[in-house]
Formats: sequence, C-alpha cells, structure tokens
Amino acid sequence: MPLIRESIVATLAADGRPHLAPLGVIVEGERRILAPFHPSTTLANLRRDAVACVNYVQDVRIFAGLITHRRSHWPLLPAERVRGFRLEAALAHEELELVDIVEDPTRPRFRFRVVHAAVHAPFDGFNRARHAVIEACILLSRRHLLPAEQIREAIAALAPLVDKTAGEAEREAWTWIRDALP
Repeated sequence: MPLIRESIVATLAADGRPHLAPLGVIVEGERRILAPFHPSTTLANLRRDAVACVNYVQDVRIFAGLITHRRSHWPLLPAERVRGFRLEAALAHEELELVDIVEDPTRPRFRFRVVHAAVHAPFDGFNRARHAVIEACILLSRRHLLPAEQIREAIAALAPLVDKTAGEAEREAWTWIRDALP
C-alpha cells in the first residue's frame, strides 16, 4: 500500500478563483499523485490547469469545514512557483506541476513533480481527536459510495477519541461533522 498524506489541495477554477478540497496525496518517491473522483471540481481543474498546491495543515476545521460546507473560505497566500494559492494556515506546502495522467473511469491518477516545497510553522504533535476528525471527513466524503448507517456507525466509534483528547478546534470540527451526518 502506498503512503498517503491527508491534505488540502488548492487548484484554480476556470475563472481563476481558488478551489480547496481535502484529498489524500499519494507519495511515490519524489512524485505526488492526486486521484480525485469523477466527477469533481478538483478533477476538472487539474485537467485544465495542470498545477496544484498541496497544503499540510493541523487545523482540522479546514477539513471539516470543506467537507460539510460549513465554511469554504480560508485565508490564502500566493504560491511561489506555480499559478495558484496556498493556505495561510499550512504548516507546509508543496507546489506541483503535472507529469502525466493515468486514466481511470473512477479516479484518474495525476502524477506530479514537486517544483517548490516550504515549511511555514512547527508541527505541535499528534492528537487522536485530529485523526478522528480527518477519518470522519473521509467517511463523509464517501457518502456516494457507502451506506449511511455504515458511515454513522464508523463515526460513532470515533467519538470517544474526540471526547478524550480534543481541543476547541477539534470540538468545533466534530460538531460540524455530527450536524452533517446522513
């Protein structure tokens, strides 16, 4: 199985506006692979523009806000080497240029090279609640694939991690997730 880093991917819409989406980035040596589902805005943006910024964040409200549509606007800064933006809240980011595409009817794989990477803030440690929120966001993003009851049960199993280890940001994100349950 490949190494996958959960991230927020920033792409550009046809009109130049930024689009943010939670997406697991597959790390394959020096390459990064993005595999958005058909159909999706991220997929259309990657086909048209062939660049992306991958943002590594620890504020899980960004994941939850985007998945639940509770909040879609987060402060951005211009990218350094590609046309686009990065999240101001990113601990680190990578700017990517497309190498090639492996077509697939469900999830085409866009292979990128990293043209710029930067670290912006220190990582303040692991937190089980953050991991629970990210896992719950992944489950919610699969609403079109998984039965609603399976999603509710899996998210309920994650709740003790939030109850035991969450800070204010994780509790807020968890509330958004609970409110969005199918």
